[in-house]
Amino acid sequence: MATTPRDYYQTLGLARSASADDIKKAYRKLARQYHPDLHSGAKKSEMEKKFKELNEAHEVLSDPDKRKKYDQYGADWEQAEAFEKARQQAGARGFGGARGFGGQETGGFGAENFSDMFENLFGGRGRAGGGRGFAMPGEDLETEVDLTLREVLTGVTKRVSLHEPQTCSTCQGSGTLRGRPCPTCQGTGMTSELKTIEVKIPAGVQDGTRVRVAGKGQPGMNGGKRGDLYLHVVIPPDPIFRRQGSDVHVALPVYPWEAALGADVMAPTLTEPVRVKVPAGSRAESKLRLKGKGLPSATGGHGDLFLTLQIVMPPSVTEEEQTLYERLGRVKHPDPRAELLYSAQRR
Repeated sequence: MATTPRDYYQTLGLARSASADDIKKAYRKLARQYHPDLHSGAKKSEMEKKFKELNEAHEVLSDPDKRKKYDQYGADWEQAEAFEKARQQAGARGFGGARGFGGQETGGFGAENFSDMFENLFGGRGRAGGGRGFAMPGEDLETEVDLTLREVLTGVTKRVSLHEPQTCSTCQGSGTLRGRPCPTCQGTGMTSELKTIEVKIPAGVQDGTRVRVAGKGQPGMNGGKRGDLYLHVVIPPDPIFRRQGSDVHVALPVYPWEAALGADVMAPTLTEPVRVKVPAGSRAESKLRLKGKGLPSATGGHGDLFLTLQIVMPPSVTEEEQTLYERLGRVKHPDPRAELLYSAQRR
């Protein structure tokens, strides 16, 4: 008696629209329930079988590529994949007209034969529009997109240029023209057209984030659905701001008298400059925190902006300033190098 193929979604108790996170949570919950080590006797043997089915379902559905093929071909996804590879190889090698044993020419076994075999094996499953051949999804495309920290703060719409394959208009996809290879497509039957699309990148993305744009990949074959476009987000180092998670750090130069006496100064942010108060007696490398002026965080809200004070000298010193520095130098102060010298002697 033929057995009904197991439905991996039913095994995990999930709908076919389940997210990757739903799959992970369902697997963990059921793995604890069915783990053989938690059972004994006849029940243990039954749990071993269920646990094996559970692992098989999780292995396929947790892998995006395997899940995509399973969704298209069902329980036969591995066989369909193998046959499709064989069909492509047959078409590429041009098996038609090969010679059999004894030098007799055979009728050939190419892509068309494999298409017929697909139809016999899988009952036409995956075909669309009544066209000949097995429906195959298009290839996914990948490209990089550079973002500035300001674009990460607000989110941004980027224009992405893609080379999309098109049926050659000269030979109408046949690859030949008056018995010769088509000069436009070089005999491939396809040309490429440069297209530009707009892609919305959400705020708060991290460097290395992979953004999926559904249905913007290569067209499918024989009515198969289009692949997806994946954007790899690259955030080059910013010359002013340094990112640390959702927080942002920036160095803020202040003069010695501003640090000593306190001052209201302008400080940069990822949007507009803001006025901040430098407390009197501030030391070099001390930090001022601007709450909520950082980047969007994964938990909601925004991180903070930290200003690290750097005490700098003016580019030039006037006579009046020179006199003031000399007066300041005559005032008795603790030696700022005393602790350094003491520590060095103890080593």
